[in-house]
Amino acid sequence: MSTASTKTAGGRALALPSAKRRFGSPSTLLIHAGMLIGAVLSLFPFYWLFVMSTATTADMFRFPPRFVPGDQLLVNIGKVIDHVGFFRSFGNSLIVAGSHTLLVLFFCSMAGFAFAKFHFPGKPFLFFFLLATMMVPQQLGLIPQFILMQKLGWINDLKALIVPGAASAFGIFWMRQYAASVLHDELINAGRIDGCHSFDLYWRVALPVLRPALATLGIITFLGSWNDYLWPLVVISVQDKFTIQMLIASMNGVYSTDYSMVMAATLMATVPLIIVFSLFSRQFIAGLMQGSVKD
Repeated sequence: MSTASTKTAGGRALALPSAKRRFGSPSTLLIHAGMLIGAVLSLFPFYWLFVMSTATTADMFRFPPRFVPGDQLLVNIGKVIDHVGFFRSFGNSLIVAGSHTLLVLFFCSMAGFAFAKFHFPGKPFLFFFLLATMMVPQQLGLIPQFILMQKLGWINDLKALIVPGAASAFGIFWMRQYAASVLHDELINAGRIDGCHSFDLYWRVALPVLRPALATLGIITFLGSWNDYLWPLVVISVQDKFTIQMLIASMNGVYSTDYSMVMAATLMATVPLIIVFSLFSRQFIAGLMQGSVKD
């Protein structure tokens, strides 16, 4: 690699980094340019949502479109708050997504730990059956689940959105794979020597080690529950129990739609997702990267 040189006042030559060393090789520059383009393309829908939230409905149909924010954001947010029960639906979604996420983290981590570190009769068959359920489309279970919710008297009740998804096959599989890779048998044996029973091993030994996997599963579960529309549409028909996605869908009128209100409500609905991902992003990345580097 070539370097440029210059002389100091004492006649000593100093090596200066070449342009190739300063800016990297052409392949590195190409990779960085591709990543930058991908980041811009990924963030543009969020920016466009913000721009549309600051415009009027008439401005959305103008040509050429405006790519700079307008001055109607507070007006549109005020219309959302005044004309629809946004905070009621926002609270319903927060209760459903938060409770659903906590239940999934508890049951899936406990089941995944058991599959990874305990031996019991029928373990291979049960794990194979668990993986087989991941191949069944979710839509096939809508009618049986609806009948079950009806028999339990949970129609138009938030329990119907929380309890059926308290554990997921993907969550158990994810936690089992992570626990098998990071929880060494020596650690479990040391816990048994210290007098820990099965639940103590899970609570005191496994959970602190499984935090990256829990953060990853928590983000995925919260996003999925917050954005779910199909199952709430099946079991909820009372407006007081609407989730945020159902409320936004109900804002699309038959004859006319105030798209500025829809965009403002959608923007407000994305705020919790951004907050959750920002809080747990480091643990999320650590969980995804686990296993990519050899011990």
